Amino acid sequence: MLQQIIAIIIIIFFIIKLNNQKRKKEISRNEFLLWLSFWLLALLAIIFIKQIDSLVHILGFSGSGINFLIYLAVMALFYLVFRLRLNIAKLDKNLTEVVRIVTINNKK
Repeated sequence: MLQQIIAIIIIIFFIIKLNNQKRKKEISRNEFLLWLSFWLLALLAIIFIKQIDSLVHILGFSGSGINFLIYLAVMALFYLVFRLRLNIAKLDKNLTEVVRIVTINNKK
């Protein structure tokens, strides 16, 4: 129970920080909504961890609900790393093209 309270306090802290970033216009509306959804889902997962344990047991997975949530989080992190890698590759390609154009224009 203590771990749940600590996790809830941390999530509330992140939501407050997120709201401050939105007010200062450091993040866009869509980014705000994405992260707010993420933290609210995390909050719900912490609050309803016992029900998640029951669901995991009914589905036939071994382990507890928190293990299942950690597995999902790791998969989500791998997906985000993959997306970041694609974005970096695209930026690299665009930067190379810009440098090429600038170099050609400076030679003239």
